[in-house]
Amino acid sequence: MNGTDDDAVYRSLSKKIDDLTVRAPWNETFHSILKKLYTREEAEVVVRMPYTLSAIDRIARITGVEQTRLHGILDKLSNKGLLLDLYNENDGRFYFMPSPLVIGLFEFTMMRTGNNQDKKECAKLFQEYFTSLYQVNFSHDEQVSVLRVIPVEETINSSVEFMNYEKASSLIENAHRFALGLCSCRNEKFHNGEKECDAPLDNCSAIGIGADYLIRHNLGREVSKSEMLENFARSKELGLVFCAENTKRNPMVVCHCCKCCCNYLAGANKFGFMNSAVTSNFISVIDEVKCTGCGKCVEVCPVNATSLVSANDHQRRKKKKAKVDIVMCVGCGVCALKCPSDAVGMINRGVRVIHPETTFERIILLSLERGNLQNQIFDNPQSMTQNYMRIFIGAFLRLTPVKRTLMSDLFRSAFLSSARGIARIQGKGWMLDL
Repeated sequence: MNGTDDDAVYRSLSKKIDDLTVRAPWNETFHSILKKLYTREEAEVVVRMPYTLSAIDRIARITGVEQTRLHGILDKLSNKGLLLDLYNENDGRFYFMPSPLVIGLFEFTMMRTGNNQDKKECAKLFQEYFTSLYQVNFSHDEQVSVLRVIPVEETINSSVEFMNYEKASSLIENAHRFALGLCSCRNEKFHNGEKECDAPLDNCSAIGIGADYLIRHNLGREVSKSEMLENFARSKELGLVFCAENTKRNPMVVCHCCKCCCNYLAGANKFGFMNSAVTSNFISVIDEVKCTGCGKCVEVCPVNATSLVSANDHQRRKKKKAKVDIVMCVGCGVCALKCPSDAVGMINRGVRVIHPETTFERIILLSLERGNLQNQIFDNPQSMTQNYMRIFIGAFLRLTPVKRTLMSDLFRSAFLSSARGIARIQGKGWMLDL
């Protein structure tokens, strides 16, 4: 077995991951990450397996790997977080699919406990690689990301429309299981010596089937509802930003993000890509009468959306007042929570942002915007017919006017309805409720 053969396998694996919901461009750093995470055998299986959730018998048929041997490989990959495995209650079987880079390889790698030297090496590689992700995923006015901001509930006035899916308390109340694990971003910064905050490492919150996944693969510990509520209360006191999986129904995870560590917020506060995390439906507003210009809102804002400007007070020329950049504000409510003079409020943003109804819809819209939707429709990489259809349909779907039309308010609902219809025809109807 020579180095050239190995390079070809990992190059194919890189292409497979890049063809999922989040783009992951090839470079030598990504090559190093893949070689560290996957054995050659594991890489070969992932390259050959379907793009979407599939049962083991279908994966065995498509990859040509005998089922007993395949079961062992899939278990090892799942335990490392390199495959997502979800249980289908309708037929009592597990379904597997390759993990995208995020939420996937990065998070589950940095959530694992164990060899600190190994984690330090992974943290360094991921830090180097992440600088190449923002441009390829967020430079064309994309409207969908994997996470959405949830505002602090206490900051939303009772007279303002506030949907249950926008409330952390409702997400917890409606979940059946809870788990806490290491925050992948904070753990990465910790191992790189760049963690500046006092936020704890172990507050990544998984709920519902997300909790099932973490507990099953020893990536998190099961906790009670009351402990989860305490975790959220602690994060509010620390001024952390709540970012949930970008779905309205049954999000699997809620991150507790800080300004210094979060890679999603870094897209905005370090690289200027304000769509790296989808905003809430709210925005901060300053009451200039109450504002004392203390600067607390500037200090706590996770995306540098607030600043101090002249109050134009001729009697006190040095007096300052806070100002909110409405383009940059993500609507987290941290500034309103921490303002000592109660001068910051939260109002409706005015334009409703895209929060997909389900994980299925999020995957479809993410894939459309990143030019990979054809892989969700024709998911068998070993089929010559499907390969041809991926090339043909993919070229059409990647056209900018086509993407803009399908993502528009006028056509998006009909487009998603068609996607659900195709899924049902393909026998994937159970995935629509994820």
